[in-house]
Amino acid sequence: MVVFFLFLLFAIFLLLKKYFRFSKKERTKDDLLHEIALLNNKIVELVDEKNANLILSGEENIITKQFGNSKLTKKNEKNRFVKLNIVDEKYHYTILQTKMGTEDELTLKQLVERFVNFSASQLKLYYSEKIVRVFFAGMATSKTMILEGISGTGKTSLPYAMGHFFNNEADIISVQPSWRDRAEMLGYLNEFTKKFNETEFLRAVYESSYRTDINLIVLDEMNLARVEYYFADFLSLLEMPNPDEWMVELVPDQIPGDPNNLIEGKILVPQNVWFIGTANRDDSTFTITDKVYDRAVSIEINNKANV
Repeated sequence: MVVFFLFLLFAIFLLLKKYFRFSKKERTKDDLLHEIALLNNKIVELVDEKNANLILSGEENIITKQFGNSKLTKKNEKNRFVKLNIVDEKYHYTILQTKMGTEDELTLKQLVERFVNFSASQLKLYYSEKIVRVFFAGMATSKTMILEGISGTGKTSLPYAMGHFFNNEADIISVQPSWRDRAEMLGYLNEFTKKFNETEFLRAVYESSYRTDINLIVLDEMNLARVEYYFADFLSLLEMPNPDEWMVELVPDQIPGDPNNLIEGKILVPQNVWFIGTANRDDSTFTITDKVYDRAVSIEINNKANV
């Protein structure tokens, strides 16, 4: 009995020793996993900080390259709308008025002939009078136009030439296949940097609010992505009969330092801007839906004009 009792105590001792050793290993393992998690969080924070610095640096370089004024960049770099604030200072917070003389009072026929001659002599671009007449008629009908047809027939160059003709160059925005919603076209507020990622499309719309002449914004190859997705807000807004309701919300609130023409975080789409989309018909593009065609003027350009 004594031997059995001693053997039982020894067995219990071995079991307890094994249990405490296992518990110690588990605690050590948990401590290591906790330390690894803390290190991973620190790495994520450092990477995010690095990306934020790269974003801010990239925005500053782009703006400085475009506007060529580092003083304006440094002055506005603390604001969340850098490009739009630079537009404010570019126009000195004053709307640029359009001056017209008696020589600008033309009939439609004279206007078409003058444009055809201007584009041929100054830009070496050739268009038939019929296409130009239809283009002007489309501008009188809708704020959204679609120039579609086969590639290489002058769909993009037509509004480009129009911009030069009216002394206000058209803004040509290349649509990307990745565009899924309005944020790709207008930009979005980065919650980490508290900066608004402004796009060229947004800058062009905002700059047109400082002008009273014709402003053309070209969505080049607009059907590389689904138009009814990324352009949905504008399709609905431009259908409203009251132009004062053409408001697009950018941010939910207004803070000091925001652009001058931003109204409670919203931007008003001016009446002097036209959106011109170009569309090729091939296997790499999406079909434009009836919803878009119902709200836009479609012009087919399938032939080059004779020189």
